[in-house]
Amino acid sequence: MPARQRPAVHRFGPLTGIGDEAAPGTDGQLTALRRLGWTTVELRDVDGTALADLSPAAFGALARRLSDDGVTVAAVASRIGNWSRPVTGDLGRDLAELDVLAERCAVLGCRLVRIMSYPNDGLPEREWADRVLARTAVLADRAERAGLLLAHENCAGWAGDRADRALRLLRAVDSPALRLLFDTGNGVPYGYDAPAMLRGLAPYVAHVHVKDAVRLPDGSTAYTLPGEGDAGVAECLRILAAHGYTGALSLEPHLAVRPHEGLTRAGEDAVDLFVRAGHALAALLGPGRALA
Repeated sequence: MPARQRPAVHRFGPLTGIGDEAAPGTDGQLTALRRLGWTTVELRDVDGTALADLSPAAFGALARRLSDDGVTVAAVASRIGNWSRPVTGDLGRDLAELDVLAERCAVLGCRLVRIMSYPNDGLPEREWADRVLARTAVLADRAERAGLLLAHENCAGWAGDRADRALRLLRAVDSPALRLLFDTGNGVPYGYDAPAMLRGLAPYVAHVHVKDAVRLPDGSTAYTLPGEGDAGVAECLRILAAHGYTGALSLEPHLAVRPHEGLTRAGEDAVDLFVRAGHALAALLGPGRALA
């Protein structure tokens, strides 16, 4: 076929994943990456401890191990503004975590930090919004001075499940240090259509989490391999490709680990589930991680 008649092909950045979704410890996380042939990881917890809370010795050992294994860090999934930190909580806690992560990201060669936008805690709607916008502006200013990029996820918080609020957050903060993280699977548990939401947000997406899910008759959520649920993962990937997204695709399958539910499964089964999800993601993309 002449080159001019070939369908357009879009190539994403590296495939990666949140390591503790495969195993609590570094050994298991790296085993999962090796089995998938991936050389990039997203860090959240190691041995049940958040990256920012690791002792200096434990963090140093982690950084050396990743370097020795030739593994780079695509992003850090922080707890800033997440489901465990309501908008009435102490902002100083989040600023302290950001300061630690700034130092650790510099060592790891990573600048992207996942944040959320604070669940409400009984405040009127307007006050909730005002506090979120003010807090995020402070965080973005601190991040910009540290050379970090904050990526707000469509998850817990004021701007988590509505595109108009996510866009308002970006406009109000107006910082080059704030962009969006889009998780393909969050629409199912939060009750919105992910592809429809993404269409208005895609130009601002700096990082992507991949998961899939179905809503059960009782209203609960069951997570599936990418492409086997109702989240519209393939359609989300097409939308991202159409907008020229070339960043990483980070696997967060929630098959063995769901921190917000207290679910943590370790061992070979958890690694196997992560690897199966990684293969399913690769299959959606096709040979050479290309999306036609």
